[in-house]
Amino acid sequence: MKLFRIVCLLGLLTACSPITPSGEITAEGDYSEAATSEVVVKNFTLTSTAFADSETIADKYTFSLGTQCSGENFSPPLEWMGAPNGTQSFAVTVLDPDGGNWVHWVQFNIPADATGLPEAVGGPDVGVKGRNSFGDIGYSGPCPPSGSHRYIFTLYALNTVLSLPEGASLSEFQSAIQGYILDETSLTGLRSP
Repeated sequence: MKLFRIVCLLGLLTACSPITPSGEITAEGDYSEAATSEVVVKNFTLTSTAFADSETIADKYTFSLGTQCSGENFSPPLEWMGAPNGTQSFAVTVLDPDGGNWVHWVQFNIPADATGLPEAVGGPDVGVKGRNSFGDIGYSGPCPPSGSHRYIFTLYALNTVLSLPEGASLSEFQSAIQGYILDETSLTGLRSP
């Protein structure tokens, strides 16, 4: 009779508790690794050691234009991770939406094995440089005439290498990447005069 009660009690426990693949009974709500499904998190991110998202961009990375701004025009160092499979090249743009989408940087055909760009005057010699709204090739930093402006650095992971020449405009770049964007991520810096 005692054995019968133990068997019945075990029967009740197993009816209410999950069983692992090895046959062990776990506590209610305690699910083993084998019972859970793997969740894949998309994590394509862009960062800079020069400024955090929504923080001020230092003078070093600003343009030099008379008395309005007197920076050294270094492009900020950029780093990224979590690029999607199938990436064949990267591209970066910097736009000022508070200045009528003024273009500060277009650079494309950055090699697929790159995980960042070093700081450099006018932008590093990696990939191909496009033309900005100052009429220059490569990077020309922030130089707002008044108020606080946002500078949106956007990184694109592309499944192609673009057939564009050096000095391509933003509109030429945007047309060329249609249908080839695997993912994109952005980082915003702020600047006032």
